[in-house]
Amino acid sequence: MVIAAQKTPSASAKLSFREQMHIAREDAIVSAVNRLLAEKGFEAMTVDEVAAEVGIAKASLYKHFPSKEDLAAAAMVRVMNRAQAFLDSLQAQDVQTPPIEQLRAVARWTMQVQLAGEMPSLPSENSTLRAALTTNKAYVDGLMDVSDRLGAWITAAQASGSLNPALPPIAVLYTLYARACDPVLGFLKGAGLYTDEQIIDMVLSTCFDGLRTR
Repeated sequence: MVIAAQKTPSASAKLSFREQMHIAREDAIVSAVNRLLAEKGFEAMTVDEVAAEVGIAKASLYKHFPSKEDLAAAAMVRVMNRAQAFLDSLQAQDVQTPPIEQLRAVARWTMQVQLAGEMPSLPSENSTLRAALTTNKAYVDGLMDVSDRLGAWITAAQASGSLNPALPPIAVLYTLYARACDPVLGFLKGAGLYTDEQIIDMVLSTCFDGLRTR
């Protein structure tokens, strides 16, 4: 799936029909995993459900991804690729946007993805899944790239006084990552009192402005 996304149209045209079908099936599998992880989480999702959603036998699924952990890792790679593409779009803008606004834009995007039901929900602690992620080069490379770019904006925002310079940058980084799986979003959406954009604005305010009256 990841390799296919990087191929140029001319390179894709050289693929055999069988190779194209293989890539299309993997793409369908990862899409199904992403939806199920967003809806149910890693622990509740089963390989049988993934196979049933794609419409293939479980044995066929295992030919693409050997384990449930590998399925989740593939879904995380896709999300990481989307995050990198979003950061690319921010950095390609002509206007010079302040770093704090870049960070707000990233936090807004992650919450939009979650509210749209497209953000995989993973357990905070799972040794087998953690091992699968830490040995997945595409995921690790993507995570390092995203972290480095966000880290540069964080330190720049702290230097300009837009963010509290007393906070360790890594604490700010993890706080931003936490917005991608913030349960507050689901609670507020479940209440049915606010639109998605209103929910995002409220959570952005608590994240960047804090709760104290100023």
